[in-house]
Amino acid sequence: MDFAKMPDGLIPVIVQDAQTGQVLMLGYQNEEAQRVTTETGRVTFFSRSKQRLWTKGETSGHYLTVVSQHPDCDQDALLIRAIPDGPTCHRGTTSCFEQVEQRAYPTAPVGFIAELERLVQRRQQFPDEDPKSYTVSLFKKGMPKIAQKVGEEAVETVIDAVGATSKALKEKLPICFTIWWYCSRHPA
Repeated sequence: MDFAKMPDGLIPVIVQDAQTGQVLMLGYQNEEAQRVTTETGRVTFFSRSKQRLWTKGETSGHYLTVVSQHPDCDQDALLIRAIPDGPTCHRGTTSCFEQVEQRAYPTAPVGFIAELERLVQRRQQFPDEDPKSYTVSLFKKGMPKIAQKVGEEAVETVIDAVGATSKALKEKLPICFTIWWYCSRHPA
C-alpha cells in the first residue's frame, strides 16, 4: 500500500462480508493498522476521533475476521473481505450502511455464487487440471447429457422435498449452477 500518497497517511478501507458480498463498513488504516490487521487476522483501523489504533470488535466482541485483502490499482485504497462475528455497526445492524428503521433483508450469497462460477469457468477452460471432475465430464458430453442430468436432479429434489428426507441442498447446487452457467452462455 502507498500510504505516502495520502497527506495524513491514512487510506480508506472498505470491508465486505466475504460470504454475502454486502458492504459492511468503511474505515481508515495507517501502516501500523495494516500491519496489525495482517498479523492478527482481525480488521484494525486507525480511529480518527480517538487518534489511536482500533480493532473492530474490541468493545462489542463482534470482530471482523480477514479472509482476503485487495488493494486497488493505485495502491491507495483497500478492500478487505471478512467474516463478521456479529453485527458490524455499533447500532446493531449488519452493515453501517443500513438505517435502523429499514427492514433488513437477507443478502444473497454472492461470494459463494461468484466463487462457484469461477470454478465452473475454470473447469471448462482448463479441463486437464481436474479431468475426473464431474463438471468436466458433463462439458465433454455436451448439452444432451447436461439436460438429462438437470432432469434427474429435479426429480430427486422433488422426491426429497415430498418425502422430507434430509439430503443437503448443497449437494444439488453445483450441478444446478453448471446448468445455469452453461445455458446462459449457450442460448437456444
